[in-house]
Amino acid sequence: DRDARVRDAQRVADELEIASLLARYARAVDSRDWDLYRSVFTGDAVIDYSSATPIVGSPQEVTDMLRDGFAMIPMSMHYITNVEVVESEGDTATVRAMFYNPMQLAGMAEPSTCGGYYHHEMIRTTDGWRSRSLREENLWFVNPPKG
Repeated sequence: DRDARVRDAQRVADELEIASLLARYARAVDSRDWDLYRSVFTGDAVIDYSSATPIVGSPQEVTDMLRDGFAMIPMSMHYITNVEVVESEGDTATVRAMFYNPMQLAGMAEPSTCGGYYHHEMIRTTDGWRSRSLREENLWFVNPPKG
């Protein structure tokens, strides 16, 4: 029926917009575009990278910490795949996506890689979908930083 087709079309559009938001997140981090990074999140979002680093906070607090930390990382390239909208209702969505991140850490001869899941709580805003909560679940790290 027509209502079901409209709902299906909206679901597909939402999933594409959310996947695009995650692609912008990866590009923002890897290019060190901190304005773009903050634009992925609502102003009151909570970002939690504590599974791999001591970084937890608001978009501005995390941006400040990442800016300092990424100054020591000559290269990184996030791949975000297997984006799943686990649950969706109206203007909110729970999203899980895999990440794979090769990087070159300062002072280390060999490249490092890590991977795991990003868990987002998303909300539709007047500017499109935004993350109001990100929790990184780092599952593995090859050649981690010393110390």
